[in-house]
Amino acid sequence: MHPAAIQIIRETAEAERAQQVRRLAAQGAVIPFPSDVLIAPTVTLGKDCVILSGCILTGDTAVGDGCVIGPGTILHNVSVGAGSELCQVHGVDAQVGKGCSIGPFVHIRPNTALGDGVHLGNFVEVKNSTIGDGTKVSHLTYVGDSDVGKEVNFGCGTVTVNYTGKEKFRTTIGDHCFIGCNTNLIAPVTVGDYGYTAAGSTITNDVPENALAIARAKQVNKEGWVTKKKPYKGME
Repeated sequence: MHPAAIQIIRETAEAERAQQVRRLAAQGAVIPFPSDVLIAPTVTLGKDCVILSGCILTGDTAVGDGCVIGPGTILHNVSVGAGSELCQVHGVDAQVGKGCSIGPFVHIRPNTALGDGVHLGNFVEVKNSTIGDGTKVSHLTYVGDSDVGKEVNFGCGTVTVNYTGKEKFRTTIGDHCFIGCNTNLIAPVTVGDYGYTAAGSTITNDVPENALAIARAKQVNKEGWVTKKKPYKGME
């Protein structure tokens, strides 16, 4: 393509970007670094919504009043409720409730619906799942093909094991549950309301409400094993 034609395309794109930012600003949105964001004409932003650097908003994305989006957030066909904050989030075909705190480094995949006041922390992925109001998934966790109640706490390293290699199954977690660190929930499985799982458990059977499930091998210590075997380089 001729350099002059490329320049015309670049200038046209910049003009359209500036026009879009002016339109959204007139509606009450705050975009402090307009040259660092890409917002499609189909996107709607609420009053006092702040869009920070590095954001790409496309499709039918709709952001509610008073939200803070970014930096570095990509949303496509995502609705975000009022007062939510999303930092370094990649979301597609999903719903985020009001007053949520999401990120950094969170992946929200299609057919996900988050209730109000949900917290998803660093390195969390959610796919094809519903998560109830006030639930906290703080870090290093995968929630896939699951229905999670309200006020649930997920410990670090939890995995909903949803795929056998041929079929996918769902996990159901009731209200007010506590899922201990490094729990594997082997779907299909249900944890009843107020159910607890002990850290390091692999849960293969349903957990009744108000029950504690412990599913891990008994620890065995081999005294003196290291001094006899000397398994590390440099040991004499």
